[in-house]
Amino acid sequence: MIQIGDKQFEEYLTPDQIQSYVQSLAAQIDRDYAGKDLLILGILNGSFLFVADLAKYMTSDPEISFLKFASYDGTSSTGNVKDLIGINEDLADKHILIVEDIVDSGTTLAHIMGLLESKGAASIQTATLFFKPEAYKQDIELRYIGKEIPNLFVVGYGMDYLSKGRNLTGLYQLKP
Repeated sequence: MIQIGDKQFEEYLTPDQIQSYVQSLAAQIDRDYAGKDLLILGILNGSFLFVADLAKYMTSDPEISFLKFASYDGTSSTGNVKDLIGINEDLADKHILIVEDIVDSGTTLAHIMGLLESKGAASIQTATLFFKPEAYKQDIELRYIGKEIPNLFVVGYGMDYLSKGRNLTGLYQLKP
């Protein structure tokens, strides 16, 4: 049990469990993008640990960049997406892999896809470490999913509550 701000959280996944999902995703991505010009676009802030670990486990050498959007307030999505850091790379003819820490409603992902579709990329796919199918409201295929989880509020491994808890190596769920 841990305390962050005014909320208590209990362990949901251990660091070892998380790393096994990351390693599996890295192997799949390496296999599918062998010999291709891959650009990983990590979505900040939450994906920073996932992108770093994913890159460490990959045998290929993708380009890595980050985009930053905001759609959360406390423990719930606002339904609005604010652009904070945008695209600086030339995406023409590159294979783009959008890397999210977690996909719940998919609002941010839909916003990102809208921004990227006119940039001339060879392909655009998505990878998420965690996916909440009960909360998903989009019609965008998630190509790589580390683990499906229930529609619970979670912190750790890059995800936060009130900007705290990102440094936790495990994943913790809000205690009911």
